[in-house]
Amino acid sequence: MQILHIPQDYRPRANLLQGRNILVTGAGDGIGRSAALSYARYGATVLLLGRTGSKLEAVYDEIEQAGGAKPAIIEMDLASASEDSYRTLADALGNEFERLDGLLHNAALLGDRGPIDSAGYDTWRQVMEVNVNAQFALTRYLLPLLQLSPGASIVLTSSTVGRVGRAYWGAYAVSKFATEGFMQVLAQELENTSRIRVNTLNPKATNTAMRRLAYPAETPSDNPSPEDIMGAYLFLMGDDSAGITGRAFDAR
Repeated sequence: MQILHIPQDYRPRANLLQGRNILVTGAGDGIGRSAALSYARYGATVLLLGRTGSKLEAVYDEIEQAGGAKPAIIEMDLASASEDSYRTLADALGNEFERLDGLLHNAALLGDRGPIDSAGYDTWRQVMEVNVNAQFALTRYLLPLLQLSPGASIVLTSSTVGRVGRAYWGAYAVSKFATEGFMQVLAQELENTSRIRVNTLNPKATNTAMRRLAYPAETPSDNPSPEDIMGAYLFLMGDDSAGITGRAFDAR
């Protein structure tokens, strides 16, 4: 697999996402929060999806206080959402917005780290539900709205352990391999039939709660903050990446 990188000198123009409607999962914290704020800062109307209402409300307030377009809050637990939940959400968004221009799949669970022979079935299944099944269902039901955009972008969050297997990373690593496969299949299906592009983005080591949980011995400040890697998220969501699809990117 060839890994691409965002141009080091990339500087997004101020109106990069003006008039765009972009949905971000896991928008209440970490990379999702930073992406939502960045997209709003560059002109987008951001749809904030997450399971904790209070966190989403804080991001909502921050966007409004900064003068951004009024966002939307979608409180949804991807671990327990049914197919009807995704269908109902897509219908509601279709009634509220004329199209969807971007979809950032950021929400994920780490699950248990340990050998496969001691992995818990319930935890494994929950990781797959959030990291794999929710990506499929949300994409599946939002595709009609994305098709209405003149150039929509779907960005799926990958990981180093989803590109080269690593012992003791269990369900999380397997789910990220599935993410890469889903991206490749979907990108090929859409490449000649729509204007939607689909890519994966590996944020790599970033100072987030999940990273601190996975690597408790690290000094968190040794890793860049989510804000430090937003150039990659803006590049893939805006027109500067038009025509690029089916590719795997590293944020740095």
